Amino acid sequence: MSIARSSRFTTKGTSRVRVMMLRQKNPGGQKKSFDGTGEPLYLGIDFGTSGARYALVDKQGAIHSEGKRTYPPVGRVTNWASSWREALFHLLGDIPATYRPSISSISIDGTSATTLIIDRNNGGILAGPYLYNESFADALPAVESIAPANHTVCSGSSTLCKLVSWWNSSSAGLSSRDSAILMHQSDWLLWLLHGEYGVSDYNNTLKHPELQLAQSRRMYAHRFPKNCVVCTGTTDSIAAFLAARTTEPGKAVTSLGSTLAIKLLSNARVDDARFGVYSHRLDDMWLVGGASNTGGAVLRQLFTDDQLVALSHEIDPSVPSLLDYYPLPKRGERFPVSDPNMMPRLQPRPESDTAYLHGILESIARIEAKGYNLLKELGTSMVEEVLTAGGGARNDKWTAIRGRVLGVPVRKAEQTEAAYGTALLALKGANTSY
Repeated sequence: MSIARSSRFTTKGTSRVRVMMLRQKNPGGQKKSFDGTGEPLYLGIDFGTSGARYALVDKQGAIHSEGKRTYPPVGRVTNWASSWREALFHLLGDIPATYRPSISSISIDGTSATTLIIDRNNGGILAGPYLYNESFADALPAVESIAPANHTVCSGSSTLCKLVSWWNSSSAGLSSRDSAILMHQSDWLLWLLHGEYGVSDYNNTLKHPELQLAQSRRMYAHRFPKNCVVCTGTTDSIAAFLAARTTEPGKAVTSLGSTLAIKLLSNARVDDARFGVYSHRLDDMWLVGGASNTGGAVLRQLFTDDQLVALSHEIDPSVPSLLDYYPLPKRGERFPVSDPNMMPRLQPRPESDTAYLHGILESIARIEAKGYNLLKELGTSMVEEVLTAGGGARNDKWTAIRGRVLGVPVRKAEQTEAAYGTALLALKGANTSY
């Protein structure tokens, strides 16, 4: 599905604000003529945990424009959904006017398992948004009773657990259930543009298609969106992998943003809910990975950006830190879920802030290494090189620490922003015949 350009982008309005859909591709294969660049452009928008970014590329992948917006503060008046909506239309408004007529297709990525439950009759939000790391353990018994053993939905933070928990709650009345439809974060954001219900992508729906088929007669199976033939959205870590433009088995991408996500291109598929490991098909191979709640969010709780730069400069990455931490935010860990030592641990704190930061960076690298070692134990291809995306890719000392701990070459990806990978997805979707 491609989304057509609009001559008017606005930051005002409700969920009924739309960009008109482009339902047909260029008839007859004639070359398109656009104002501004003279060629079609492809827009990718990344909705991360702390803000949103866009990248606008041409068919060669060259960036013509990019920008970012932080989310408006969430409080009594503004919830997460309205904050995302405002950021979306501000970003669209930030695109230079000369490029807007050339936009041929749009793709959006969002955090995996961040979901909303929508009233299909009026577009109102019945429940949520439920963020990616919110857990609903009350739904696990029901989910485990219908899911295959070790399926990826057997986690309290899974999309299905969120839906089942709401379904069984007192707030889910009969009329609400009848009109309810579940949307992932990127589904909902794209719905603000194209206005169609039940449209999703293969990456977000990975964690429930088997249940959707096997449990088609169950009461909530039809609440899930249907797969779209051409991907209009994806998850943030998939987008970061696409941005790295790597295509060989054994190549991996670690996203070091607010959280840590690992993705390894493998000849073998691996899925194991015990460890939060799952696979996406990527052409004729598998993209295997998982995620941890460790990462930049923990660092920001302890240091300012200026402190991180100054203290990192003083670290000798060739010297191992003897400090052993498990840097986690208050919400706890999600990968691997069977680890008995995954409680947050940031003590003892040495007198030296440099030593403290060194210990935290090295401890996060150990969690990353543990993740890749687990993938190998489960049967994936051997990790040969790790590219880095996200804000952590800018820290050269941390890159050197990670290379020593992982025992393989580690380098910054040429393109580190998920928005760039999402733009490449928009490019692929607009130029693929089915």
